[in-house]
Amino acid sequence: MTDRLYLRHSTDKQTNARQLHALDSLLKSGAPTYEDPATSSRVYAINRTGFRRLLDEAAVGDAIRIADAARLFRSTKDVIQIREALQRRGLHLHIATGAWSGFDLAADDPQTKLFVTMLAGVLEFQRDMISENTREGVAAAEAAGKTLGRPAALDEDQAAAAVAAYHQGTAIKALARQHQVDPKTIRRVLDAASARELPEIPELQADGAEPGEPQPTPEPNPDVTLHLPGLLADQLHAAGDEAVRQALASSRTIRRGQGHSVRLTGPLKLHYAALQQSATLAAETASPAERKAHRVYTTRITAASLGVAQR
Repeated sequence: MTDRLYLRHSTDKQTNARQLHALDSLLKSGAPTYEDPATSSRVYAINRTGFRRLLDEAAVGDAIRIADAARLFRSTKDVIQIREALQRRGLHLHIATGAWSGFDLAADDPQTKLFVTMLAGVLEFQRDMISENTREGVAAAEAAGKTLGRPAALDEDQAAAAVAAYHQGTAIKALARQHQVDPKTIRRVLDAASARELPEIPELQADGAEPGEPQPTPEPNPDVTLHLPGLLADQLHAAGDEAVRQALASSRTIRRGQGHSVRLTGPLKLHYAALQQSATLAAETASPAERKAHRVYTTRITAASLGVAQR
């Protein structure tokens, strides 16, 4: 069993000093460390780069060690989703110090589930109070005529040029170097212009028919069973729509060595929806394993689509 340390702080003005102190003995022992600096707790853990890399490298039986529960979750919903993801992978979760240090927060017994849910309720209350105080502070500043927020890194013309260059194939990192900004700035500009949204997946056409021509009455969509890579399944358990989550809940998890997949059964429309909703794992910021998982699932859907079309 390997101890894996996870650290997160919310803004670039904060540090991990307190967390490093709490995890000092484990750091000295050489335990691998994974960080998500300047990352809000509102970003679900599975969608954070550092935590996804931890899950990608962890083996069954490994323990995730955190300084305090707020590093991973701030609501009851977060707790349930994170616990399910860790339980599917056979991982443990421990807080380094305090009254909770003796608990495995990923354990499946009723007592632990009750305690963790109570803890999450307290954390959720704390987050809501912070949000309320922030809103009141912003309202007071605006009433006093103060200008809030940082000035934009790119003006309107620069932002439009970046979007146009991206559509022509220029990489995000190249645009960041060109405009002398962080790649995150370029991504925000592109997302504001919906430049990174996936195109709609075209419907299957009948054999020999051109798009737009009258189509023969289709046969009922047959169910197709495909293996959904575990990295995508973990994300969709939290971020997928209701139809995808229900399909995952009734699917069987298949373990192979340190990894796993989910045997997902449903019409091709369901698989296409799952692919689109897991699109963040194909982005530039994703790890090689995540991009590979997305490509593998895309290939499986494509092959299944051809098989259905040839029936």
